[in-house]
Amino acid sequence: MSSVQVELSAELLALAQGADPQPSRAAAKLIALELFRERRISLGKAAELAGMALEEFMDFSAQREVSLNYTPPDWEADHSTARALGR
Repeated sequence: MSSVQVELSAELLALAQGADPQPSRAAAKLIALELFRERRISLGKAAELAGMALEEFMDFSAQREVSLNYTPPDWEADHSTARALGR
């Protein structure tokens, strides 16, 4: 994985970190969340880029009131898959 250095003010960094003691991880989570919110990446890709399990990222998203963009066609597809799996 390549890395990039970014300068952030101490105040911005403190606000972004929240409960996460690792500044780069906190920034990655917020960037991934914003890219997901803008529908530029999928939920799974956002979780991957944030270094989080999918469920953990979903909780992170919900805590920040970012919609999962779950549409009726998404529900239909999931429902069909669940039926095919016998659930």
